[in-house]
This record gives sequence, C-alpha cells and structure tokens, in this order.
Amino acid sequence: MKPIIGITTSSERKTEGTRTGTIRLDWNYAEAVERAGAAPILLPPNADPADVLPLVDGLLVPGGDDIDPHLWGERRHEKTSLIDPARFESDCAYVRQAPDGLPILGICYGCQLLNVVGGGTLHQHVPDVVGHGEHSGGTLQTYEVVAGTLLHRILGDSAEGRSYHHQAIRSVAEGFLVAARHEDGTIEAIESQRHPFRLGIQWHPERTLGSPTSDGLFRAFVEQAALYRAQKA
Repeated sequence: MKPIIGITTSSERKTEGTRTGTIRLDWNYAEAVERAGAAPILLPPNADPADVLPLVDGLLVPGGDDIDPHLWGERRHEKTSLIDPARFESDCAYVRQAPDGLPILGICYGCQLLNVVGGGTLHQHVPDVVGHGEHSGGTLQTYEVVAGTLLHRILGDSAEGRSYHHQAIRSVAEGFLVAARHEDGTIEAIESQRHPFRLGIQWHPERTLGSPTSDGLFRAFVEQAALYRAQKA
C-alpha cells in the first residue's frame, strides 16, 4: 500500500465562525504527492490532529498567506495579508502534535510556519531587506544548498525553483539550521536537527513538477514517509 500524505488546507468563509464555506487546496500539491508515489488526503482545519495524525505517513503544509507578526512582537506591515486564523491554528497544532519520526514538508508559508512554531522570526516584507521584489514574482531562481544538510543529500550543491513570497525567515528557530540561501542572502530552506525529516522550502516545488529539484524533493519526502509507514507496522 502506498504511503499516505496528509495535506493541510485553506478555508474560505464569508464570515468567521459560520458553518458555510469551502476548504481549498491547489491541485499541484496533490499531483506532486501522487507523482512521487504516495496517496494524498486533504486535512480540513476543523479536523482534530489527534485523530488524523495516526492515519498519515507524512504531513505536507502548503503555501498560504502571511503569518501575523504579533507572534514575534512586531506590528503588521502595510503589505501583510494574514492567513486564515482557523488554518493557522490547525497547522500549528498538526506540527506541534506530530510524532518525532513523522516526515513533514513545509512549502513557502509552511516553511515559515515551521520556523515560527519553533520560536523563530520572519522578515515581514523582503523587498525592504534586499531592495528588490524578485522573490514574489515567480521568476526561476537558483539557490545554494548548504553542504552537510539533509537537503544537500537530496539535491546536491544547488536547487532551482520559483518563489512567490514576500515574507522570509529572519532568525532561525532553535533546533533548525539553514539548508539553502539565495545569492542575496535570503534564507530559502531550513531543516530540523532533531527530526529525521522536517524540512521547510521557501520556494514552490509544486510549480515546477518534472524538474530535478522538484522531483528529487517530493521523491525523498515520499521515500521517508514509506519508511515511517514500515516502522509503524
């Protein structure tokens, strides 16, 4: 049986707290998981992680809107567009309650979430730091992968991807390390030193399926999920 990857989802409601609305996930995330050999399932924000986590062999936290900067003691930047609170609270709960061995892949917002949950901070608006907006335009970029990291074992010295972010990691959470950077110094990937596979990628590998970087990332994620599944049996 294929490993099962739970993917967290966004919620859209006209009024907070109403019982009507939708949950949403970009198609490419589920396609990436399926192409890599796993079965994707969607995790709505109102699901209880305690009920769901025993059922999955990996957790994917996809992209989304911005994390509230009050969590690290700052006022909101004028460009900040906050993530749905229900999704943020749910995603935090999944990460905090996940077993140590459960593989977790965070993409864009998901990468930032891993950092903030661990006590790290973010730059609210990257153009204010690096002087350009190329990280939010989807331009194909090259990233330098740090030697000796899990990401380096997966991808080698460099990676390519498309970035669509205007927040970025400032201070790295305790227990994590930088796994990749852009040439302007922007942190583009982090990984946990305490878990076998807990990886945050700032770019969007689901947007470049078929590339060596994207296929390598998702294949490594699913392989680790298969190993975790076998260990549970």
